[in-house]
Amino acid sequence: MINHNHFANELLRIIQGALRLDIDKVRNYTDFLANNLEKEGEEILAKRLRKLLEESDRQIRPTDAEFANFLPVDSESRFHLIELVDCPKESPLILADEQWEVVHEFISVAKSHVQIDNQSYDDSLSLVVHGPPGTGKNRLVRHLAQELGLDLYIARLDGLISSYLGSTAKNIRAIFEFTAKRPCVLFLDEFDAIAKLRGDSQELGELKRVVNSFIQSLDTIGRQSIVMAATNHEELLDAAIWRRFSYRIELTFPDEQMRHHMWMNFSQPIEFTKRELELLVDLSDGFSGSDIHDVCVRLNRHRLSSNNPPSFNRVFSTIQNISIGEAGKNQIASQTRGVKPEEAAYILRTRNPRLYSLASLAHILGVSKAKVHRWTLKKRGIRHG
Repeated sequence: MINHNHFANELLRIIQGALRLDIDKVRNYTDFLANNLEKEGEEILAKRLRKLLEESDRQIRPTDAEFANFLPVDSESRFHLIELVDCPKESPLILADEQWEVVHEFISVAKSHVQIDNQSYDDSLSLVVHGPPGTGKNRLVRHLAQELGLDLYIARLDGLISSYLGSTAKNIRAIFEFTAKRPCVLFLDEFDAIAKLRGDSQELGELKRVVNSFIQSLDTIGRQSIVMAATNHEELLDAAIWRRFSYRIELTFPDEQMRHHMWMNFSQPIEFTKRELELLVDLSDGFSGSDIHDVCVRLNRHRLSSNNPPSFNRVFSTIQNISIGEAGKNQIASQTRGVKPEEAAYILRTRNPRLYSLASLAHILGVSKAKVHRWTLKKRGIRHG
């Protein structure tokens, strides 16, 4: 038997669209309802709904070429303002416990049609994710869209603002009007580009008006829409913008436990020993999750091209190479890059002599244990000479 409360959200949206003569909203939510009914085993009713859609004079889902024209565009450039993106299956999302708590709460509320449609919840359901580059903000948004079973539309606001400042406010309204007519997640990437402080004296008056327009759009979009945003520069966000996002998640560089899980998951099918994992966790101190993922991708490419698993010395050199860049200044891997092997051995040995034993250093540097021992004696001689 159908639990009518379970589908109350879709039914209310269909009725709302019909009363407002909004045919696109009626069609989109009818299609969404048919998909959900099918998932619940109500295939006959789902087929009846789809038949009603097919008998209408327009198709609910256009072809790829038609769909591209269906997306909102900038009136001057004719470039698309948003894009529909796929959410492919990815390796497991690794977060800290306190981050998972917010994620689970958000998913629970988003799936609860009773809570969303309650009159005490007037605002749209919204979440902002902030943190340094490479910490998994986009990955988290894709995960949430997958869990909610919703299409994901991305609006990359940095290019929109810098290229077409004069028509930005109008474009923002077009984006929100588009997403309000369909069950989906609207993801605002590079969010700080549009949500900068209105009091910044260096910003143009037009940009300040854009921020106000965005706030008004968020306030009027309604409870049926889910809005997510991501930024690397949360300090630039207007206080009024913060108040529009009731859920907030900060993603930081992974700690030891998280790095351990990342190496375990991202490196498959390459297998590391328990000791090697301990070394990897420490060698990747200061890395983002994206950095660790990039190392593992490169190692697996090498495995496939050479038909052999990579040596641990190659693993170490790949970690050193990935550490190049602004983010690598304080990483242990960057400190050992560009120096002689004996100097790298000394740096690691000084850092943690128990972890970086002579045998471990030989394994990391691809030399004999005896050679590492000679390097150690030489360094001692230099220090006491």
